This record gives sequence, C-alpha cells and structure tokens, in this order.
Amino acid sequence: MKHIKFQKSENTDFSKTLHRRVNEYFKSNNTKKYGGRPMVIKTIFMLSLFFIPIGFLGSGLVQSVWLLFVLYILSGLGMAGIGMGVMHDAIHGSYSKNPKVNKYLGYTMNLIGANARVWKVQHNVLHHTYTNIDQGDDDINAPFFLRFSPNAKRYWIHRFQHFYIWFFYGLSTISWITTKDFVRAIRYRKMGLLKGDFKKVLLKISAWKVFYYSYALVLPLIMVSLPAWIIVLAFLSMHFVTGLLISLIFQTAHILEDTTFPKPDEKGIITDAWVNHQLATTSNYAPKSRIFSWLIGGLNFQVEHHLFPHISHVHYRKISKIVAKTAQEFQIPYLVNPTFFSALGNHVKMLRQLGRA
Repeated sequence: MKHIKFQKSENTDFSKTLHRRVNEYFKSNNTKKYGGRPMVIKTIFMLSLFFIPIGFLGSGLVQSVWLLFVLYILSGLGMAGIGMGVMHDAIHGSYSKNPKVNKYLGYTMNLIGANARVWKVQHNVLHHTYTNIDQGDDDINAPFFLRFSPNAKRYWIHRFQHFYIWFFYGLSTISWITTKDFVRAIRYRKMGLLKGDFKKVLLKISAWKVFYYSYALVLPLIMVSLPAWIIVLAFLSMHFVTGLLISLIFQTAHILEDTTFPKPDEKGIITDAWVNHQLATTSNYAPKSRIFSWLIGGLNFQVEHHLFPHISHVHYRKISKIVAKTAQEFQIPYLVNPTFFSALGNHVKMLRQLGRA
C-alpha cells in the first residue's frame, strides 16, 4: 500500500519523548531489548508442549480415541504458544540480537504448517504499518461474509456474524496450512512485496507443508490403529483450538468499539502521525494477568508491541507504564480493557455493530 501516507508533523514531541524514555529505561536498568533467558525457557516449554504429544501420536503407543484427541489438542495449545510467544518475536527481530537466531526461530512458523516469509509481509508490513485501515491491513481484509471495518462493504449476512464468527476463527490456521499462504504469496508478489524467484518461493512453501503434514498427520495415520477419519478429525480439532485462540488474542486488540478505523483522504493521506494512529487503533487488555500474559506472548500489551515491535514482549509490562504516562501527559488516548473477557465482550459488540451499521 505505497499510496497510503501518514502525517509526519503532528505530535513529534510525543514520539521523541516516548522513545527517549523507553531507551532510558533499558539503559538505566542495564537491560537488553531482546528476550534473553526468559525467552529461551518459554521456547523450550512451547516447543515441548507441541512436539511431545505429536511424538506420542507418531510412536504407535496411542490407540484410544480420547487420548488421541487429548494429545492433538495439547499440541494445539503448544502450536498457539509457538505462534504467539516464539515465532512472533523472532520474525519481528526482537527475540535475539543475532539475526540468524531470529531467522531460524522464525522457521518455527513453518514447523507448525504456515510460512514465515508470507506471515512477515502480512503481519510486519501490512498489519503493523496500516493497522485497521481497510484494504491496507491484511488482518481485517476478510472474505465477503465477514466485516471487520466500518469502511468495508456491508452485506445482509453480516448481521449474524457475531454468531458464526467463532467457527471461522477456528478455521483460520486450517486455511494457513492449506491455501492461504499460496493465495497471499501470489497477491504479495503482484504488490511488489515478495521478491526473488517466485517459483522457488512456492516450492519452499510446498516443501515445508509436506514436511509438516508428514509428521503431524501422515505418521499418526500410519501408526495409530484407529479409523482414518477419526485421526483426521482429531488433527482438525488441534487446528481449530489453535485458530480460535490466536484469532481471539489478536482481534480483541483491534476490532473494538473504542478503536478507530481511519480512512485515507483522496490523496491517500491519513490525517494523523503514525505513532498516534497506532494508539488510536490498538488496545491493551488484562494488564495485571501475569500468567495469562506469559502464555500469550505478551500480546495483551498490543499498544507497546505496535509502538516497539523490535523490543521483546518480555519487557512490555514494564514499558507499558512509561507509554501510559507519556500518552497521558500529551493527552493522547491510551486504550485498555481491564480483563480479557471485557475485551472479548467489546469485540462481540463491535462485530454486531459492524453487522448492522
């Protein structure tokens, strides 16, 4: 979306003050902006939560239906943890100071069936730059039966979307491991956002997916002496759990009654500075829930993540106090819901409003 531009002159003092204070925090505490040991511990935990149950499924030791589903769903929780708490930092370059560490840990996205290179364009470039802008932010560019922006075309079916949305949230990672990466890769190439030999890009995406299906589905189909349809259903249940969790965590930070959905003028200009835009289109939730925050990769501090994507999420809780204080001083809204469920309720209200407006 090269034609969309932000105002550069407004509230530069706020941006400069905020960045100076955050930098001073790390300097005064002699702390690096990367993940360090806490991220290593989390990485081991989440990878284990995903691969250990999958390993049992491929060992031939699992022969009961209930255990089959339990293990796949446990892997789904690990998959969500990898996506939110490991891959996410790595692809943003905030996991480690070493680019190679970030690169290889970013491949954990490929290990769970999606594609790191496509995600980087979708998330880092389009979502983070054009948050909540219709036709710019790919997180709200939905199929016709979903409406995530008041600037998107409304159809009669949208009046029911707050009822059926949960099913499609659950399907989100299933679309990742099947068609979405290919569809988006083709579109991003046309947009000039995906460089290089495109045949090799498609070949690599395909090879990673074959590898994923081999150990996550084909091996259990061979080793588990249960009907194939039950194994496939359990595999899909793993992805349904993952898709539902990841969608709810991300969507409850942006698709809310309190957030804005700016529309560029006829010249493609957003009448706000980029940093102000992020504060207006993003909301935090559950800031006091330490365990919950740990499990979801600090994504309850979405404001801090959008302002400082190159800082590891392990620091968001501390720097959130700096961001909130600075925003208050400059009289800029700092959105936050006290709990995840209050954010979820807000999200449902917004979906209903979008369906009727």
